[in-house]
Amino acid sequence: MKKVERRAMVCAILALVLAAGLGLFLVRYVTQGGKWVSAAFNRHLYNTEGVLMTGAVLDRDGDILSDITENGKRTYYDSEGVRKATLHAVGDLQGSIGTGALNAFANKLTGWNLFTGASGSRRNLYLTIDARYNYEAWQALNGRAGTAAVYNYKTGEVLCMVSSPTYDPLNVPDDIETNDRYKGAYLNRFLSAAFTPGSVYKTVTLAAALENIPDLESRTWTCSGSTIINGETITCSGTHGEQHIGDAFANSCNVAFAQIAVALGTEALSEATEQAGLTASYDLDGLPTAKGSFNWEGMTENRLAWAGVGQDQDLVNPCGLMVYMGAIANGGKAARPYLILKTEGLLPALPRVTRQTGTLVKSGTAEKLAELLSENVTKTYGAERFPNMDLCAKSGTAEVGEGSPHAWFAGFLRNPDAPYAFVVLVEHGGGGNSVAGTIAGKILDVIVNGY
Repeated sequence: MKKVERRAMVCAILALVLAAGLGLFLVRYVTQGGKWVSAAFNRHLYNTEGVLMTGAVLDRDGDILSDITENGKRTYYDSEGVRKATLHAVGDLQGSIGTGALNAFANKLTGWNLFTGASGSRRNLYLTIDARYNYEAWQALNGRAGTAAVYNYKTGEVLCMVSSPTYDPLNVPDDIETNDRYKGAYLNRFLSAAFTPGSVYKTVTLAAALENIPDLESRTWTCSGSTIINGETITCSGTHGEQHIGDAFANSCNVAFAQIAVALGTEALSEATEQAGLTASYDLDGLPTAKGSFNWEGMTENRLAWAGVGQDQDLVNPCGLMVYMGAIANGGKAARPYLILKTEGLLPALPRVTRQTGTLVKSGTAEKLAELLSENVTKTYGAERFPNMDLCAKSGTAEVGEGSPHAWFAGFLRNPDAPYAFVVLVEHGGGGNSVAGTIAGKILDVIVNGY
């Protein structure tokens, strides 16, 4: 009798282990099944060179960016320029571009679903990007390392996402691994990197000041070209004299904003930075963005002064900055960005649900920031450079040690029919307004005014 009981106990334990294992498998099947079937070892979906042999990638207008030919080869858009401009969104044949749709969204292209698996039947994947906008951004960057992006802060659709340097996926350069011209070509700078922000970060410092310094809008700051804080000289790009906060922001005055940062203190500035989402990561259909970083530990007054003007050890991800600008435009919250517009296959795609960020800036602060960002354009950048645009923006010229500074230009449009936020970064590009601002103007001009 005892032997039977022991055997029954063993059988019960084995049954529980089997049930637990089956449960674990089902959970992983539901959460990771798409990755399993789209792996390169699944030979009926990939050729001998590891190239995905099913599904087409299209832009938002239906222009085919990558497809399978009748003889079973994967091809790309006819124009070399468009291929280069959309490389980091579409991907390459070797799988070196991790953010490309052919690699990152392979499970969408295989026709995978929980009930039928991956049939290998044709499935079309529409991205949110517009190939024409990407082409204009690529031309405007003109081979310089950097990134340019535009997204709809009300819906979350990324309309433009270009990273440079780039290359033609149908004609990969033989010296891509050794030629400095292609250094970092596999990296999507918009999603996967963080850079010293320079003066674009003053927008965060200003947000903190509006909320923590009661008499901010009635105070003045005098700039004589530099100021000494804790024994260190903080230099400015000019001599601005006596100025109110709006003029200090439009002048991008280091003297004023260094003093403001010290008055705020580390806690207020770090809280504003975290609230702005600049230390967080966004998920674009499974593609995580890099997190920004700020070293607040052991912060002395002179370091805090530099941090407040976007220097010191500040690092910002371009996508995170763009979303923050979108939140200012949208009253404090913005739509979370995404890249997949829809899929077409055997089963209809579910409707997209817009997901919002948390509160990145208080609504009252957002309203004041928007007006001051608008004044930057009229006072400093020149509204005539941006025809038919209600533009709000901030430039940045970030010192990065050796070489020319990084050039930034970020902001948003308040046009009712063009609710777009944008970011442009040119590594070692020089002046933020003159270089990055000019690139932004060319891209936005095509989007707003057409060809």
